[in-house]
Amino acid sequence: MKKNLSLLALTGTLALGTFVGFELSERTSAQVTRSVPVPSAPATSGTPAAQAARTQSELNTVEVVKARQDGVVYIEVTDRGGDTSPQAQLRRDLQERFGFELPQQGPQQSAGSGFFVNAQGDILTNNHVVEGADEITIRLHGRRESYRAKVVGRAPDFDLALIRAEGLPAGAIQPIPLGQMDGLEVGLKAIALGAPFGLQFSVSEGIISSLERTVPVGAKGVAQNVIQTDAAINPGNSGGPLLDSAGQVIGVNTQILTGGVGQSAGVGFAIPVDTVRRLLPQLQRGGEVKTPTLGLGFRDVASFTAEERQRAGLPQQGALVLQVYPGSPAERAGLRGSSAVRGSDPALDGDVIIAVDGQPLADATDLPRAVIGKQIGDTLRLTVRRSGQTREVTVPLQAFALPESGE
Repeated sequence: MKKNLSLLALTGTLALGTFVGFELSERTSAQVTRSVPVPSAPATSGTPAAQAARTQSELNTVEVVKARQDGVVYIEVTDRGGDTSPQAQLRRDLQERFGFELPQQGPQQSAGSGFFVNAQGDILTNNHVVEGADEITIRLHGRRESYRAKVVGRAPDFDLALIRAEGLPAGAIQPIPLGQMDGLEVGLKAIALGAPFGLQFSVSEGIISSLERTVPVGAKGVAQNVIQTDAAINPGNSGGPLLDSAGQVIGVNTQILTGGVGQSAGVGFAIPVDTVRRLLPQLQRGGEVKTPTLGLGFRDVASFTAEERQRAGLPQQGALVLQVYPGSPAERAGLRGSSAVRGSDPALDGDVIIAVDGQPLADATDLPRAVIGKQIGDTLRLTVRRSGQTREVTVPLQAFALPESGE
């Protein structure tokens, strides 16, 4: 029987005493040591027989956890639903439309995870953990005190954020070194640290299940490369580190796959460490990391039948431009949308994008992935077909707010 699967963000939300998962939707330099040895120490607990029976893998996991647990932080967020919140705006709109008072919602509390990335105390987490927060507090492993924190930088389109706590005691900051994707293989160990369901500083272990997976990530929901793991991660693990057997961060836990009515499918996803390395300097400079947008709507050519493609003269693969938004980079570059796309019958008086920067589009989703991988001010070279003619179009990329869904 076919099952419906959905992505679940990993913030543990406290509502009436229950945990609910949200459905999806340069000041300093980072410490990015390539190889950090994990301290090795003989086991000191259990009977001699139990100690002797421990495998090398078990001993390694224990060593990694002991070496890195003090670098993990537990994050608590309070959203009071102030006047500027989306909830308050919706409430005002409904009150104006229907003419009656709606009850005010109380403060919403949620929890997530994070980890220190440098000696200055910068903490990396998911953007969805701290988005809309009126108050952020953190707790450290082995300490009861809470410390206020503030957001330093956010990258909503990659679901990453950097926060910094105030008044941390000397010696409390224990950065966890960043690893690298190069050399990772499917089947290697993966260790997840965090606070699932508010259970602070929990550990789970599994393997890297795939390095070829793409799932929608961030505010734009663009399919991006992720690390798939079977290490148990759950709501509340958001923003926590995924470690390798050397105790280095290889990913930031962000989503799980669920089936049926929200039950875990045993599949988790982490933002790759290479993405973290690329964005961390921008996050440390503060503010929001913005990504460019072409400003067009499109449809995958492969979604048409072979007969429809032949009748309209469409290529086998590519992105058929349906709409070009006024004032967008796409409009300034002279791209044109199709004037007659009714039902499933296309008309080829608009543009079909068949390649980006010389790379053919294997799938139309390759287009937004290529755009989000660029920075504002970069250019994108599109190979475009119109009325049977092929040409190259260079698009200077800028930030552009879409009036509705598109790319």
